[in-house]
Amino acid sequence: MEFRIDRTAFAEAVGRAVRALPTRTPVPVLGGLLLEADAGRLAVTGFDFEAAVRVEAEAEIAVPGRVLVPGRRLLDVCRVLPDGPVSCALEASRFTVEADGTRFGLSTLPLAEYPALPTAPAPYGTVDAAAFASAVAQVAVAAGRDDTLPLLTGVQLRLDGGEMTLSASDRYRYAVRRLEWQPRAAADGAVEALLPSRRLLDVARSPVRGGEVLIGWDPAGGGGLIGFECGSTRTALRLLDGRLPAYKSLFDMAGAAVAEVECEGLAEAVRRVAVVAEANSPVRLDFSAEGSVMLRAGFGDDVAVQRLPATLSGADEMPVAFNPAYLLDALTSFESSRVRLELQGAGQRALLHAVPDDGAAVTHRHLLMSVRQLV
Repeated sequence: MEFRIDRTAFAEAVGRAVRALPTRTPVPVLGGLLLEADAGRLAVTGFDFEAAVRVEAEAEIAVPGRVLVPGRRLLDVCRVLPDGPVSCALEASRFTVEADGTRFGLSTLPLAEYPALPTAPAPYGTVDAAAFASAVAQVAVAAGRDDTLPLLTGVQLRLDGGEMTLSASDRYRYAVRRLEWQPRAAADGAVEALLPSRRLLDVARSPVRGGEVLIGWDPAGGGGLIGFECGSTRTALRLLDGRLPAYKSLFDMAGAAVAEVECEGLAEAVRRVAVVAEANSPVRLDFSAEGSVMLRAGFGDDVAVQRLPATLSGADEMPVAFNPAYLLDALTSFESSRVRLELQGAGQRALLHAVPDDGAAVTHRHLLMSVRQLV
């Protein structure tokens, strides 16, 4: 194997593929990146059984071939390479990387021990790349982080006709986002899949310069894989078992008081007053029909308060308290200038959603459990 490639393209391909590698693994070859050079293209692949990421880049191929190189070591090399063309070659069991007089030699891993890569699922439909990235980021904040409860670490994908719905919950909050997509294959009713949120975020965070994401899936054919292709990057994710609890009844807030407040201002006020709060201590919000909300945090002499303009209907006053980190996650996930809160009181559900600036339908909602004991 021997090829020549631009340093920026090489570093970008390696950096995106290395995100699929496991942090720790008893299987050494899974720490490697598979480099395949052929027909004017270099493909860099990372794989750990849960996800496979393949990134392609243009390259001048002198000798086609395949090699398995320690992934994170190669990434470290790419980060310090000087700008310009990079020459790479396989010399016996050593992979060499050279640029502008700087030369690195890396040991290789046994290619024969590398597991077979999954086959890319058949095309199922497309979605706008920017809208998809935004939607994934908005719901993934509500996914759990406890790997002992894998069901709650996922983002549920539901496809029904021309509508895609993404949802996530860690039991204390539940985020849902709807957006349009274009199916390519007919489906008998709605289909659902539960995807690992961390992996899906990596897909969404890949550099996107407009365009669409091609989703590959065969809901009826099994295989347990769903694919995403955007530009030069292709990712296959293994599905999680199970599905999230239904949220329809949870989002029914009949009889709730309704408050509206400027979103960025409320988020900044929460950050400000929460600095005096102990770990896991709530921030209290006292909404008043007189046109304000008072934020309070802390205890004893260590307290902070701030008042903001707000509206309240359905009650004369409404005291409620939240975990400040959860509340900030919800507020910063909205894209409009104002947020509406449907409130049932302390210790009850609270439903937040954006107030669309153009009067459009609500597509993003975030449910939070409030704290029963007010500060």
